[in-house]
Amino acid sequence: MRVVLLGTGDSPGTPVIGCHCKTCEDARKYGWERKRFSVMIQNDNKVLLIDTSPDMRAQLLHMNVERVDAVIWTHCHYDHFAGFGDFYRVQSNVVVYSSPEVHEDIGRYMEFLKYKPVEIESYEPFDFFGMKVTLVDVNHPPLRRAHGIVVEWNGYKIVISGDTNKDVPQKSKAVMMNPDLFIVEALAPEGYRFRKHMNASEAMLLAKEIGAKKVVLTHLGHFFPPHNIAVKKYPLGHDFQTFSFGEEARLDEFFGP
Repeated sequence: MRVVLLGTGDSPGTPVIGCHCKTCEDARKYGWERKRFSVMIQNDNKVLLIDTSPDMRAQLLHMNVERVDAVIWTHCHYDHFAGFGDFYRVQSNVVVYSSPEVHEDIGRYMEFLKYKPVEIESYEPFDFFGMKVTLVDVNHPPLRRAHGIVVEWNGYKIVISGDTNKDVPQKSKAVMMNPDLFIVEALAPEGYRFRKHMNASEAMLLAKEIGAKKVVLTHLGHFFPPHNIAVKKYPLGHDFQTFSFGEEARLDEFFGP
């Protein structure tokens, strides 16, 4: 099984249009771009996307993905679903899993597409080609529903926090416990405070609380220093970073361009 960070940026991505901060300028100069958030899980030639970012077309082309078998939407914000429109005239009847509320909120924007919404309640696992997948509730105000994702396969456990602040429900933390890989949002370094997101110290505290073996920060804003500097202090993810899980019970990390 492979887990690929298709995009590690926040809603405007990095570099931000019109911004000339050091982080954005270095991103332009050295190619440290951050596309909008999405995670791809590949297993037995099946492709599952966690969210469909506005950069989905470029992300899938970069990874040479010709077909997507299913999508999970974590919540109804534009930077997490808008790329789904790129399936128009490319792939019909894509299966999409999410809670009833998220389907209702996003569905009104996707009336021009034929797809198959599947309603899933939090804490009720479902099978996706041998992977056990569970949605958990997180806290992303003012939204009525937002979800993290827990994927279990062959003794491995991957947890994706989704967009959330530090107030993750205890019931969700119980399901998230002891992941081999924790992909967790961190919009900015410590010192920043957000109503609906975490900073890096809050994300790392959550990782410690659930006993994560490996942590990678994502949904990163240009509030961080340039990547080559920030990565010395924080376990920052980067676009197309890939984590491989295999029969030898090891975690290999590969880096894309």
